[in-house]
Amino acid sequence: MAFGDQPAYLRVADDLRKKIVAGDLPPHARLPSQARIREEYGVSDTVALEARKVLMAEGLVEGRSGSGTYVREQPVPRRLMRTGYHPRGESSPFRQEQGDDRVSGTWDCGSEQEEASPEIAERLRVEPGERVMRTRYLFRAAGEPMMLSTSWEPLAVTGRTPVMLPEEGPLAGRGVVDRMAAVDVVVDNVAEEVGARPGLAEEVLALGGVPGHVVLVISRTYFAGGRPVETADVVTLAERYRVAYHLPVK
Repeated sequence: MAFGDQPAYLRVADDLRKKIVAGDLPPHARLPSQARIREEYGVSDTVALEARKVLMAEGLVEGRSGSGTYVREQPVPRRLMRTGYHPRGESSPFRQEQGDDRVSGTWDCGSEQEEASPEIAERLRVEPGERVMRTRYLFRAAGEPMMLSTSWEPLAVTGRTPVMLPEEGPLAGRGVVDRMAAVDVVVDNVAEEVGARPGLAEEVLALGGVPGHVVLVISRTYFAGGRPVETADVVTLAERYRVAYHLPVK
């Protein structure tokens, strides 16, 4: 579709977007009111409202209750390093997810048993309804929420062992590779898929974003002799991070 054939609300949104990118409407500046947009661009209230909705959906502006709509300060994307497993002595879930040794972090977590959903059962190659241990993490870097992770481990592998609970026992807080090795399971491969989707409300809230933000999802599975022994979804805000891989050449 040629630019001239675009709906009026997209033409208005495009012009306002250019002003934001150019700095004519700097961060924290108030976006022109609906009435001002209507007058300046010669459009209807409906068109003005839809143009503002586009900018909000793109994360360029945010509404403040009782005050108006303001230009958001855009974060500078940081790298989320993915380097595979490297022995680091005291490995940790944070190191497992963030491969940059220069970044330190903390995490909150909680584990509970549940029945494997059809999706998780397929990823772990078990029957739907089999018991798994689900562990949820919230990782922070420099005190700020960085990413969420939810992992599932088949209790057929870890049940009734000292490593059944990832954050309790003799290897509490250690990575999957070290914990599995303690029960004679040798992890020899890991697979990851990266995708993007609209963030769920609870995810975006936990990560300090705003409704409508897109999240990156890294779906990771550890294997031992071809058998999945852990699968996880790592979630982070797409506007804040770029997933960077550093892989050895064999």
